[in-house]
This record gives sequence, structure tokens and C-alpha cells, in this order.
Amino acid sequence: MSRFSERAEGILISGPPGSGKSTLASSLANFYHSGGKIVKTFESPRDLQVDAGVTQYTRLDGSFENSADILLLVRPDYTIFDEIRRREDFRIFSDLRLAGVGMVGVVHANSPLDAIQRFIGKIELGIIPNVLDTVVFVKDGKIAKVYELELKVKVPSGMTEQDLARPVIEIRDFEDHNLEHEIYTFGEENVIVPISKKATKFGVGQLAEEKVKDVFKKFDPRAEVEILSENSVKVKVDKQNIPSIIGKGGSTINDLEKRLKVHIDVVEKGPSDETATNYELPFTFSESKTAVILSVSREYTGMHADVYVDDKYITSSRIGRKGQIKIPRRSDTAKKLMKLAASQNDIQIFVKDF
Repeated sequence: MSRFSERAEGILISGPPGSGKSTLASSLANFYHSGGKIVKTFESPRDLQVDAGVTQYTRLDGSFENSADILLLVRPDYTIFDEIRRREDFRIFSDLRLAGVGMVGVVHANSPLDAIQRFIGKIELGIIPNVLDTVVFVKDGKIAKVYELELKVKVPSGMTEQDLARPVIEIRDFEDHNLEHEIYTFGEENVIVPISKKATKFGVGQLAEEKVKDVFKKFDPRAEVEILSENSVKVKVDKQNIPSIIGKGGSTINDLEKRLKVHIDVVEKGPSDETATNYELPFTFSESKTAVILSVSREYTGMHADVYVDDKYITSSRIGRKGQIKIPRRSDTAKKLMKLAASQNDIQIFVKDF
């Protein structure tokens, strides 16, 4: 109990329904009261089993915000908030804690990390360690996990470049003080990153790979990402998507590099880079006044196909409703196709099995 009596003043009790959260909160209220502390509660409804000396407040005129104004006048040492549900509740809990009141909050969550995540987005990320310093997870009537939170300015685990330093919330196991998770801003998102005892990736790691993929899917749904170093990645995309990624004068790629805080090499994806299974399709070749038409079976309608001439990549296209791939006659793609293909036998169409 030394953690609760000496150091913890922003405590979050979490767990699934019926796990014993309110029972623990009641016990803490009585523990603080027995130690001579002024203890109040916020409840709706008032059902905590606490000592007679603990005043139990509910919503005043339907709002805990009004109750909080009254609460500050009596200057409590600790307030038990059972339970935090609405966005307003999270804000009031944070305001009271930042005002210097010791807070014990109760929240439904399937894991201690889920409980912390419920605060992300409701208050500033950097303020969270000032509001929460201890997270207790209760399951089946027992304390299953206790985390302690601390804010540091550092290079996140797995990164090495000093210019990647940023505010990082460390989440450590209370018993052995091992670092288990970190919370920080990556690009434009706040992320919780598990810290493995044996790092399997270097640099920005798996998290960065997924984030970069998410960004480049807007340009090419089949973009592939390769981590080159701590602050450099290679992105492989189809040739026709490269101009939109680079942007006029390199403006788009520069913005992406600033956003992701890594150097990005954009390269054309070749046949050897394809990871999906390819199936070559039989087709017929025809021409209209406006297009070169490659017709396959209608069962492939809507699927993604790649067109090659003598194993040289030409273009990618979705197969139309009638099983047709139409390439405008005046396009560079059609001109290239007609130039390289001496006959229909030189053309191959591969459909992808994603």
C-alpha cells in the first residue's frame, strides 16, 4: 500500500464489469480516511460502501461540473470518482487532479492499456502523466496488473537518431519497473507501442512500416514498404502512381517526409516485387475508334489485372463490367503496348489473387 499512501495521487482503477473495481475504490476511500485524509466521492448513483466520515456527492443539478465547484471549497485530499464514463467526466477528473486534488477514478476497460487509451483524445497527450500516475487493473476480484506512468523527452525505443527525440510517456510495470509500453506522437497520430524485451526490428520498426503503408495506400493500394534504416524507408509503387506521390517540384513527397519524420525513397515496383499470386488469363484483342480493348472472361470483372509485353510491365487496370480492359488509343500506354507487341501472342494479362 506504500504506492497508494506515499506516491500515487492520480489513480485509475480499471477492469471489466463485476471485477471488483468499486469494492477496491471503497477500500481505498476508507484507507485514506483512516489515515486522517479528507475524502469525498463522486457517484451516480451513490452506492459505494464507505465510512461515515466520507462525504458522498452525486450530480448537482444533473452535472458533476457543478459538484466539482462545491468540492473545491471543502478542499479534499482525495476524491473517489465512480465511475468515469462521459467526455465531461474525463475533463472534470483531469481538472480536479491538475488543481492538486488526489484522484481515484473507476473506469470500465478490458485491459489497463484500454483504460489509458480512453483518456487519449480527451485531454492533451503530454498532460496524461500529470493526471494519471498509477493504473490498476482488477480482474476476478484480484489486482492483476499495476502500471506507473512517467513523461520523458527521449528517443523512442527502437529509434536511434537524436533528432527523433520527442515527449514519450513510459508505462512501466510497478512490481519489476520494466518498461512495457510507450506512448508518443508518430506523424499525426498518438500511438501506444509495446516494448519487446528482444527487439526484432530496428529504426522506426513495425509501427512505422504500418503507418507508412497507411499513408501511401491513398496513392497506391498495393504500395510496399521496406525499412532501410532508423530514419529512412523505401516505398515501391506502380509507375503510374509515382508522379502524384512526388508532386510538383517534389512538394508532396517533402510534405510526407515532414509528416512521417523519415526520408522516403520512392521507386517503381517491378515484376519481382509482386507478392500476390498471379494467374495468366486468356484474352482476345480488339480495337475501337477510341481504345485498345483486351477482353477476358466476365467472371474476372472488378478484379485487378497487370498487362505485360514479353515480360515487360506495361500497365495495371481494373477489369470492367464486360470483362474488358480498355486503354485509350491516344494514351502513352496504348502507344507503348502497340510498339512493343508484334502480335497478340506477345501480350500477357495477369489477374491477382489477393
